[in-house]
Amino acid sequence: MYSLFDYAFGPTRIVVVSEERLQAAERRAKEEQIEAVEARISALTDYSRKLRDEMNKLAPAQEVNEKEAA
Repeated sequence: MYSLFDYAFGPTRIVVVSEERLQAAERRAKEEQIEAVEARISALTDYSRKLRDEMNKLAPAQEVNEKEAA
């Protein structure tokens, strides 16, 4: 039976890969990060546009309330 001690201090595993495979994996990871960032930017842009539209709908009502108060 294994204990926590065995798990924490067990032998380490070393994997050797070629420089080309390492660079390809790094490139794929960066491309995935870029796609995730671009998707988030798109979602935030859409949300910002929606909030602006709602704010513009509220602006005329606010102007009317200000004129009534004067």
